[in-house]
Amino acid sequence: MHSLWESTAIVARTNPRGYVPFPHWSPATAGIAIDDRRFDFAYASAVDAWVLWVIAAAALAVAEVLTLTFVLAMFAAGCGAAALAAGQGGSGAVQWIVFGVTDVLLLGGLLPVARRHLRTPSELKSGAARLIGERAMSLTVITTAEGGRVKLAGNEWSARPYADGMVIPAGLWVEVVKIDGATALVQPTVAPTS
Repeated sequence: MHSLWESTAIVARTNPRGYVPFPHWSPATAGIAIDDRRFDFAYASAVDAWVLWVIAAAALAVAEVLTLTFVLAMFAAGCGAAALAAGQGGSGAVQWIVFGVTDVLLLGGLLPVARRHLRTPSELKSGAARLIGERAMSLTVITTAEGGRVKLAGNEWSARPYADGMVIPAGLWVEVVKIDGATALVQPTVAPTS
């Protein structure tokens, strides 16, 4: 009687398509009897399934880097999870289920959170963009030709009127319309009510 490895070698030599046998024990009556057990030989590709999942994950990751949609990254993660399932010996159906469940969870759970973070609300803006719309106090007369100074967010800023030819007297509340370098472009506003 042949050993399992001898039988595998015999089947592998007789297959002209480049496939290798994948032996698994089955109580079914079909198959080859080896050491009083029956083995069914299912033919699998010469490349393991986990390798194909890793290749798909890598291709999707490269596509994600090129497109920056964040959706392809989710599919790449699903392929990675399916590769883990294949590496642990999961069947093809288990691999596809793991792939699908992972993608549904990522697309339904993580993608909305990521998209919400991409749209930064105005209160979370930082730097000079945060100062637009803020109120400031003019410390000097502000003209288009000479500019002036305002107290903005606790600091002194150089300022000039947003509209050409406007003169803003000292001690007046102004609103920042735009930041141009280190100069605040302002327009007069009504004093804030407390």
